[in-house]
Amino acid sequence: MNLIDERFAELRERGETALMPFISVGDPDLPTSVDIILELEKAGADMVELGVPYSDPLADGPVIQRSSQRALKHHVTILDCIQTARHCREKGSKLPFILFTYYNPVLQLGLERFFDLLRDNDISGIIIPDLPLEENEQVLELSKKYNIHLIPLVAPTSNDRIARITSQAAGFIYCVSSLGVTGTRASFFTGIDQFIDTVKSTTELPVAIGFGISSREQVVAFSEKCDGVVVGSAIVRKIEEALPLLSDQGTKTTGLLQIRDFVRQLKAYNIF
Repeated sequence: MNLIDERFAELRERGETALMPFISVGDPDLPTSVDIILELEKAGADMVELGVPYSDPLADGPVIQRSSQRALKHHVTILDCIQTARHCREKGSKLPFILFTYYNPVLQLGLERFFDLLRDNDISGIIIPDLPLEENEQVLELSKKYNIHLIPLVAPTSNDRIARITSQAAGFIYCVSSLGVTGTRASFFTGIDQFIDTVKSTTELPVAIGFGISSREQVVAFSEKCDGVVVGSAIVRKIEEALPLLSDQGTKTTGLLQIRDFVRQLKAYNIF
């Protein structure tokens, strides 16, 4: 069984909601990204999105754009990001990993090589935000062949389109909580509860929500309706704030503990 499926099954048995942090791999550097992921696991993360830094990130807000720029200054590639999962495994991580990447780096690798690398480095899922439903046939076929879940982003749109997207999905459905790019928000669009209910009515898969979630209160609120909650920009911002500490071996542990403590307080054990 795919690790994502196993983890959601375990959480459902315990009546818990998945906390799913996102990080930009390579920010501030690749070894520190491994250290951060291990701290996220200690803090209670249930799976982690490994963000591939990209020069034209259409779905990303300013916080994640800055983190991508920092990683790209060190020439971090999609291959580095994929191999980060293996480096975490070598240090004992049991987390399911999901690669978040735009489509151009995938094409540059070649689709078959891309999926070979995902399998060899123990990555369980992929999110490709700029790959539309109408153009995903080849990637979808390979994802099924390799048992690596192609996880869709679903935004508020027509019910017919939502059903078409979820009918092809595997792993979980990623609901976009806010229109526009990523970034922390104090409030979400009216009708979000109805949107989540609509998505849930079209699928038996777990439903997760992300984009803009930044506080324990928001995690708790969404945990009452969703099987998973993704927190991205708020964690990336916390990493950004800790950069002076992370860049010095004498203070690195303090910086990592600050990130761990922030994520730990986000974790909400709610009954579905």
